[in-house]
Amino acid sequence: MRTGLFGGAFNPPHLAHLVCAQEARAQLELDHVVLIPVGQAPHRSLEEDPGADMRAELCELAARDEECLEVSRIELERAGPSYTSDTLKAWREQAPTDELVVLLGGDQAAALPSWHEPETVLSLATVAVAEREGYEAVRVRDRLSGLAGADRVQFFDMPRLDVSSTFVRERARAGRPLRHLVPEQVLEAMVARGLYGLRAPAKAGW
Repeated sequence: MRTGLFGGAFNPPHLAHLVCAQEARAQLELDHVVLIPVGQAPHRSLEEDPGADMRAELCELAARDEECLEVSRIELERAGPSYTSDTLKAWREQAPTDELVVLLGGDQAAALPSWHEPETVLSLATVAVAEREGYEAVRVRDRLSGLAGADRVQFFDMPRLDVSSTFVRERARAGRPLRHLVPEQVLEAMVARGLYGLRAPAKAGW
């Protein structure tokens, strides 16, 4: 089983996340992609965080109608900071025959040397990087050049979509339309729960 592991805050999950998962699955020949919402972010505090369980619920809604897209709560169920190296160790224990591919954006990949046990990450999984403006393959490879296993990093293409969770939250607070920026079922849940400043269907752009 060739498994793509796509970790992140998903605060909230949006259509660019789904496109990234889609492109990775197609280009890297993955059997499935697993969204892994972070439990306790190790390097930053999450703005307007509705809580790990809520973010996981939103991920499950986003993945509900997507073929070969799943959600794991593996980082929510583990106490302490959600280090990717620990997640990979745990995944190896529960699925020792899986071929693991960790999906990262170019900016995340460039920061890999500062992560907890980065060489463990590279030893337990293939790291596959979606290039972004300013974080193209040449720059990422240069940043990773001192790490054992960096020569095995792969790259895949992704259509440029200027959508981020920060952008979605800002529009929510401003009462601007969000339809077509987040999956419809995620938007419905955001409205129903008043997440990110949403108070009524009208504010969601319906």
